Amino acid sequence: MASALPFRTPLRRTVAAALALAASAPLLSGCFEEPSAHDAVRDFLVGWQSGDYPMAARRTDGDPAHVAKALEDVRLQLDAASLRFHLTGVSRSGDASQAGFRAEIDLGENNPLWVYHGKLPLHLVDGVWKVRWSPSVLHPQLKEGQRFAVPPISDSRQPVLDRNGDALQRDAVLYVAGVTPANLKDPERLCEELAEVTGFAQDRLLSRIHSAPPNELAPLVTFGRRKYAELQSRLTAIQGITIRPQKQPVDPGAPTQIVGRVSAITPETEQQLGGPQRAGDSVGLSGLQKAYQDQLTGATAIRVITLDLKTGKEVSELAKWEGRSNAPVQTTIDARLQGSAEVAVASANKAALVAVKGSTGEVLAVATQQFHQEKDALGGKFAAGSVFSIVAADALLQSGVTAKQRLPCPPERSVGGARFQQAGASAGSTPTFKGSLANACVTALAALGRRVDAGTLTASARSFGIGSDWQLPLKSFSGSLPRLTSSAARARAIVGQNIKVSPLSMALIAGAIKNGTWHPPVLVKQPATPDPAAETPPVRQPNPIKLDPARTEVLRGLMRAGVTSGTAATANANGPQVHGISSFTTGSRSWFIGYQDDVAVAVLAEGNDPAAIAGAFFHGAHSTA
Repeated sequence: MASALPFRTPLRRTVAAALALAASAPLLSGCFEEPSAHDAVRDFLVGWQSGDYPMAARRTDGDPAHVAKALEDVRLQLDAASLRFHLTGVSRSGDASQAGFRAEIDLGENNPLWVYHGKLPLHLVDGVWKVRWSPSVLHPQLKEGQRFAVPPISDSRQPVLDRNGDALQRDAVLYVAGVTPANLKDPERLCEELAEVTGFAQDRLLSRIHSAPPNELAPLVTFGRRKYAELQSRLTAIQGITIRPQKQPVDPGAPTQIVGRVSAITPETEQQLGGPQRAGDSVGLSGLQKAYQDQLTGATAIRVITLDLKTGKEVSELAKWEGRSNAPVQTTIDARLQGSAEVAVASANKAALVAVKGSTGEVLAVATQQFHQEKDALGGKFAAGSVFSIVAADALLQSGVTAKQRLPCPPERSVGGARFQQAGASAGSTPTFKGSLANACVTALAALGRRVDAGTLTASARSFGIGSDWQLPLKSFSGSLPRLTSSAARARAIVGQNIKVSPLSMALIAGAIKNGTWHPPVLVKQPATPDPAAETPPVRQPNPIKLDPARTEVLRGLMRAGVTSGTAATANANGPQVHGISSFTTGSRSWFIGYQDDVAVAVLAEGNDPAAIAGAFFHGAHSTA
């Protein structure tokens, strides 16, 4: 919240207050003529609004020092950025008069505007109009022996959940430094020392102390474990500071980079988030914790109350703003399958595995080794390699190519000026189209670039979601393909050399072949949008795309051959039949895409067999079912 120190408010607020005063001064003075009470009302309200408390106090019948302090305390106790008053009327009856006013109290950045109506009783004192002083002048419900306070109400951060409602993070201990205002001898000195240690603005810390109930612990700053360990000795040396550990669900479990990291509020993040932020609040730094910050934390509720100065107990509630309630974020992640995925990639040099539910597009698991789960597994842009030939096969089947058609697999081939090479046992043989795809014969598959037109090949790629406009709350990539105007471009597309994909987009392709319908991905089940206060509807995802049943059945047979007699044999596992193909792209990077039952998988690996990684995943998933 904003500084509560008089004459030390930020520049923009000082300007705003000055403008408000300039705008209201004519209203307060335009019709004032002695010997009426108007001059007294004007001087009192203008002095109170502008911070000239002695001027305002002189227009009352109370002790000037006592009244000036009471007026100053209003700003401090409310942690107010500005006060504005509007005269609503003046009436007179003999030697007595009464003025009505409307108060507008700005409770700080992003906090509500508190509006109330008050009355100023006046009487003549030695022929001069004076405001009859009592605490009710400040607010009709404020009485002698009472003060204002603004205690915030913050709920703990809510968790990110898996598809079954179990938390995807563990509780971690945060450390909250706070004070009990009534016990402080020198709050200004304490805030100066705390600001030096933490980097938080001294005036913000002091304003939180002034506006808090004096007999309750007022949280000031929160620290994570490492930061607290670093500053512990300096913090405990500050007289009056109390440190309390507080558990919050901020330690991410798998998939850690999808769930995201959380930090205690720092001076930098406090500025970025604006108000109201309080000690004990936390901020998502990455992943879903960052994307759904508002959902997980809600908005701090604000209350304006009066307190008994002797007991410190609440007397009455003058105003309340509920804020916005927080709620968990439920994902589609399956914790059991996520565990199997983590084990499958653990021993790899570098790998990314994405598993989706083929019948819905729901993301079930994301695991990586040396790749980033969001930036690479969901949003990476990698050459598809010859596993893309399963998509091209849909177009080739429409162009008259059959699974049994024999295709020479020479060590080298040129198509339209583009050169292709094939290494390994397949080179020099004449397998069928089915065998060429199962064994990733690049030279045989590339030759088919002359057999298919650009429109058919592009349409097949689109039907499998390549280039689709689906969106996730995290960075993601649906794939891209260039214009296929030449036979060379089409040959390169068939073997995936000029097609860019992410592991997520490839897993969706495998799921589409299993179920006969391509589905856009889903990562979060609830809420529908990251911003619960958004007035715009959530982005509409593209509709599922129904594939041709006859061609899809052929594609399933081609993928099964990849496991039974092709390069994807190491993906085989117990349980339902495994379907899949694997391929090499450039260098040491290789792909596997396939499925077992309704779980579709894509694996991208460097220096490892991606089919073997998939097989380990299928084995683990089946054995823990």
